[in-house]
Amino acid sequence: MEFQLLGPFAALHHGRPVLAALRRQERCLLALLALEAGRAVPTGRLIDLLWNGEAPAGARSTVHTYIGRLRAALGPDGVQLETRNDGYLLRPDDHLIDTLAFEDGVREAAAAGDDEERVRHYDRALGLWRGELLADVADAALRDRIGRRLGALRLSAAEERARLLLSLGRHERVAVELPPLAEEHPERERLVADAMIALHRSRQSADALRLYRAARGTLRSAFDAEPGQDLRTLHDRIRRDDPALRRPVAPTYAVRVRGEWLPWNTSGDPALEFCNTYAGWGGERRPGSEWLRGYRTLAVWAGHLDLLDDRTVTRLLRRAQERPEEASAVLAAAREFRGALYGCLAGDPGEARDGAFARVAEVIQESMRHAVFVRGEDGLGRWSPDPDCGPRLPLHAVAQRAADLLADPRRLTVRACPGKGCGWLFLDAGGRRRWCSLGVCGRAGAGDGGGRG
Repeated sequence: MEFQLLGPFAALHHGRPVLAALRRQERCLLALLALEAGRAVPTGRLIDLLWNGEAPAGARSTVHTYIGRLRAALGPDGVQLETRNDGYLLRPDDHLIDTLAFEDGVREAAAAGDDEERVRHYDRALGLWRGELLADVADAALRDRIGRRLGALRLSAAEERARLLLSLGRHERVAVELPPLAEEHPERERLVADAMIALHRSRQSADALRLYRAARGTLRSAFDAEPGQDLRTLHDRIRRDDPALRRPVAPTYAVRVRGEWLPWNTSGDPALEFCNTYAGWGGERRPGSEWLRGYRTLAVWAGHLDLLDDRTVTRLLRRAQERPEEASAVLAAAREFRGALYGCLAGDPGEARDGAFARVAEVIQESMRHAVFVRGEDGLGRWSPDPDCGPRLPLHAVAQRAADLLADPRRLTVRACPGKGCGWLFLDAGGRRRWCSLGVCGRAGAGDGGGRG
């Protein structure tokens, strides 16, 4: 049996619809059980969802009647609806359920190492959506209650796919497919930004600017908010036809790991690497200046610097795809920590930096509450983040390294590159260097003093 929930609801046996004789609410009940396939759903919750908190008298008996009709209609096709305590369960067996296939596809995309392969997984997963969740049996209120997680996962997958296609130079596809979704969800500014870039590269700059105005109008009316700084900056760059937006630009001094652009390791300490690039920038944001673009980048970076092992990174990437809101919260915390850490480390340690230090200390103390003492391959003991502490694991890992640096005399040798628009942090144990060794500031050319040893 095949159950289709990502659009109008359908139950198909060898391609043949089998629900024609059932009422809409009976089909909705089946859809709710299919959405939770393999898990028992209490009768009280089913009643609450079916009648949106306004159940009539005898609702429990009505649900029992619905279940009997569903069993009679689907039993011959091998669908088993089991009674479990005070609830019901649809056994998944070998049935095809598009919501499960969608989630599997997103997980496979997150775990894939090749960009082309990731795009193919995203294409298949997103192609399962044929409209709104349970479009013909659920109203907007019910969809909001049962589909929030799936909806967020769909938007997160669409954002990742668009970013990949843009990096591969396939902006035409993004320009066709993404703008309608961006107009529908202006609060997802990354979605809006990628759609604008794709339109601009497809010589549809006027449409890109119209999309921005539409998104700004909706944000103002529906959320009483203005577009963020990044989106406003992108709007200005499109208006002045910034040549750097016309083509995918590989970040300066970067390495590709698991499909993510990461900055070269130049400082010799993970805590300093975390601060570079953008936190150390004093000028306009340029392509490649912000390496910490998403949670995926954060997790991959932590693995690249051996703060986490590959298996843990893969597990975190899958969880981030399944729970995008949780991942976004960790990303925001990581960016805040990075800014505070840069404030602690840049300049004279004797200056008054109590506010930045207090914010850094708070994250470090949290990370140490989730630390375990282990023996490394070199036989020495060390503190390490507990692998069971969830999506904050990369943040805890870098916070522990920051604690090591802040408690070490090496901290007194940290310097910030004074190159125009640079500010990269590096260790100067000899006390003879003034400039960072590579001038890694995302700026084409080194005429401003970057690159001096």
